[in-house]
Amino acid sequence: MFHRSAFVLIGLFGLGSQVSQAQEVNTAKLDSLLTALTVNNKLMGSVALSRNGTVVYSRAFGYQQLDGTTKIPATTATCYRVGSISKMFTATIIFQLIEEGKLTLATTLATYFPELPNAQSITVGHLLGHRSGLHSFTSDAAYKTYFTQPKTQAELLAIIGQTKADFAPGTKAEYSNTNYVVLSYIIEKITKRPYAQVLQQRVVAKAALKSTYYGGKINPQKQESYSYAAGGSGWVLAPETDMSIPSGAGGVVSTPTDLNRFLEALFGGKLVAPASLQQMQTITDRFGLGLFKLPFGTKASYGHAGSIDGFAAITSYFPDEKLAVALCSNAQAYSTNEVLLGVLNIYFQRPYRIPSFQASTFTPTPADLDRYAGTYATPRLPLKITMQKEGNTLRAQATGQSAFLLEPVSKDVFKFDQSGIRIQFDPAKPEFTLQQGGGSFLFTKE
Repeated sequence: MFHRSAFVLIGLFGLGSQVSQAQEVNTAKLDSLLTALTVNNKLMGSVALSRNGTVVYSRAFGYQQLDGTTKIPATTATCYRVGSISKMFTATIIFQLIEEGKLTLATTLATYFPELPNAQSITVGHLLGHRSGLHSFTSDAAYKTYFTQPKTQAELLAIIGQTKADFAPGTKAEYSNTNYVVLSYIIEKITKRPYAQVLQQRVVAKAALKSTYYGGKINPQKQESYSYAAGGSGWVLAPETDMSIPSGAGGVVSTPTDLNRFLEALFGGKLVAPASLQQMQTITDRFGLGLFKLPFGTKASYGHAGSIDGFAAITSYFPDEKLAVALCSNAQAYSTNEVLLGVLNIYFQRPYRIPSFQASTFTPTPADLDRYAGTYATPRLPLKITMQKEGNTLRAQATGQSAFLLEPVSKDVFKFDQSGIRIQFDPAKPEFTLQQGGGSFLFTKE
């Protein structure tokens, strides 16, 4: 995602029991889920499902613009910034250039930008698979001081070049937006054209996309959505990233229907050769070369997620079912991953109860809050979580991530809807179980 999302512990979707093949789409239940999200101010956006190249469900919910008394409802034609989903488009273009003999996975960064850290050792393959070691400039505190202002390529390269690498190329994998900004610049060097034009020619035109392009300043006259953050009494307009910055790491604008059409074209052989697609799908240390593997029950899908400003999006393709699914959102107070899990559960006719979103009135005792406080760890994840008492609840913070307030649900139980997290403390032991995206993790106090 172009900005690192708060509190992400595990991959998208999640493992579960056997799923059955859907015969008919339960549109009424899908509508009920999206309506519940809307009326409870949990999410605004748009969802689409496509099977065998045909749209079988599409619905927008909420508003594309909220400005005082101005309320413009979202439609299925509303366009959203899709953040790091852009990386799939960039990876596709890189593989097209590889097929044309313009570069290889082994081509070094020094061929194009020798001034960058470890340029002689970093390859195009390292950049695609987040194995370069280049530090993600969007993670730095300084980024928040300039992300709404225009930046030239030279200025961004200077920022990237002045930052020490996080690790030696190829030794590990760590998500970094810098990788795909640099890949975008490589594309521009090879083609001698702006990224936006290359995107249009090599992906949008070939996949017959109708509402996908490189973004600029948000323009509601073009059916582009603004984005919002959860405020005390509703939604608050989010700051707007200047689109001179994200490039092919996060600058694409699209719709759920177009994202599905892109994945159908990619997996249908219209954009890259089968051998290239196989390389994109090959997972090493959690990362493919522009794609993530997103399991749902016993089924495998491939796609990406993205977030930028107040936007969040997820899209994925199930090759065996020829099913594409996408969610674009411009405001979230509930996990988009959990929403898409709900959509897939309904589609595949799995048991699923639509959340009630009823606010809890439970208040933990001060003694219990004192008992919960502390730092916890699990051998299954490379991070720790610190719990601190704050008022009548807890503030949680995972290693390297932003702190956030937990919502008390009942005795020993808390949740954080925005990331789909539920935490249950053991009343007799200094430990808690964290559930997220179908996974369950036991944390013990140090």
